[in-house]
Amino acid sequence: MKGVILAGGLATRLRPLTMVTNKHLLPIYNKPMIYYPLEAMRKSGIKEVLLTTSGDHAGHFANLLKDGEDFDLKLYYAIQKNSKAGIADAIILAEEFAQGEPILVILGDNIFDFNLKESLRKLEEHIKKHGRGAMDFGVHMDTLASQYGVIEIDKHGRVISVEEKPKHPKSDIAQTGIYAYDGRVFDFIRKLKPSARGELEVTDLNNSYLQEGSLLCEIIDWWIDAGTSYDELLRANNEVAVRVRANKL
Repeated sequence: MKGVILAGGLATRLRPLTMVTNKHLLPIYNKPMIYYPLEAMRKSGIKEVLLTTSGDHAGHFANLLKDGEDFDLKLYYAIQKNSKAGIADAIILAEEFAQGEPILVILGDNIFDFNLKESLRKLEEHIKKHGRGAMDFGVHMDTLASQYGVIEIDKHGRVISVEEKPKHPKSDIAQTGIYAYDGRVFDFIRKLKPSARGELEVTDLNNSYLQEGSLLCEIIDWWIDAGTSYDELLRANNEVAVRVRANKL
């Protein structure tokens, strides 16, 4: 399995901070935001990672991260030309890099401490047994769930539905920015049509797997979408500081 970190976007909600550099390079307590998904990749056993970003900031990432050696990773870079085209559009940039292998995708502003290794082992076993599969990672968020994609599962933990920012959520499980897919993901993306906001939506991609009955779900216990607002950026800094001081991160 190979890794893909998405670190593009315009981050207009974090201006003027993002007029200086990419939001994924902003500090979260004692290190740049992008370090957290990179460390998650390493802990999960991933060895090769593709980082996608915009052309404006590619040099900033390369100057900081270089070839990934500091993280025991082999790091590659790709440029998403249209930052407004959506998450699935960025994922398809990894097709040549993936070479048919399953991929783990993490959005670059996701802060979490869940070790993905066992979950990925489950997915790989599922793919080996059934020849197909994907995994969507969720987190219980109560009233905030409707701000994200919402995952509905049955009493056995099977995914029933995935909806993007529903007005009336069917559960309190928010879709995080962590996904894993089999090698067919790029074929599914090519079949997607842009949403009303002109994006190739990752929720539509996940529903492609759901419709064939191959979408799995794992629930993580702590997660922050640090790049969505000043408040979430501040919360990420504060909560990470507490966890680092307590040797929990």
